[in-house]
Amino acid sequence: MTMNTNVLIIGATGKTGIPVVEQALQAGLNVRAVIRREDHRSEQLRLIGAETVTGDVHDLQSVRHLVKGIDRIYFTYPPHLEHLVEATANVAIAARDAGVTALVNMSQLPTRENARSALSRQHWLSENIFDLAGIGAIHIRPTYFMENLLLFSAQTIAEQGRIFLPYGSRGHAPIAAQDIARVVVHLLRSPETYAGEKPVLTGPELFTIQDMANVIGQQLGREVTYVDLPVEQWHSVLTEQVGLPAFLANHLHQVAIDHQEGWFEHKSDTVERLTGTAPQNLEAFVREHLPQFQGKESVFPGV
Repeated sequence: MTMNTNVLIIGATGKTGIPVVEQALQAGLNVRAVIRREDHRSEQLRLIGAETVTGDVHDLQSVRHLVKGIDRIYFTYPPHLEHLVEATANVAIAARDAGVTALVNMSQLPTRENARSALSRQHWLSENIFDLAGIGAIHIRPTYFMENLLLFSAQTIAEQGRIFLPYGSRGHAPIAAQDIARVVVHLLRSPETYAGEKPVLTGPELFTIQDMANVIGQQLGREVTYVDLPVEQWHSVLTEQVGLPAFLANHLHQVAIDHQEGWFEHKSDTVERLTGTAPQNLEAFVREHLPQFQGKESVFPGV
């Protein structure tokens, strides 16, 4: 039952937040989208029919205001920020007190109590806090996003025909943000049978990075090769060349070691099983973003 169901999207202008808002509106849900500041993205969300509100998940009173009249929540938190546990506690308390009946929590595949990454450990704590709140939490655990190829590799593919990553010879099954959003909206519409579950979300095919390079090269019509970076050099690339904050760079450094050890070597049928449609494959994703891989269009909108 979706008619008159009010959903709160926390992180509405993020990589999955925007498609979740779009698809939730198309599914007939009433959407309140939480934004941190006004910009072209928030304006676009209003134009398609979302209610946009400015809020701070680090402030309990702000969150109490956000959840008034809300039935279900999608919670995602920026990975470059260090206060996931505090934000989780605020949302869990406010949602419990407001009578929220379901929450879809964006977690991650390497989440575990003893994870190397501080962020992965925080996600484990976050899952447990939401469960203790008794608000029908569902924790999705996606693998690497296909969009990461755009962020970390599109420029070097366009300029050098090479992918520089520290993932060794182990593989993962990358997933597109749009497919994650489809699962989130399905769970927001019909959460009843999934409370407490931790579905793993992947794309349809398991690849090594050289496999991915081959697929991208086929679509570009030229050779693309994988250069396996030493993991210590990866950390320097992230901080000095990409300019990432230290907390996120440390996380990506640690999960690269997880990747080398096979933590991401999973392929699931969750997307198709829940939504009835298979997830996008890598070939289709590359074709969709061909100008970025060719260096003809910026990876970053508006740049």
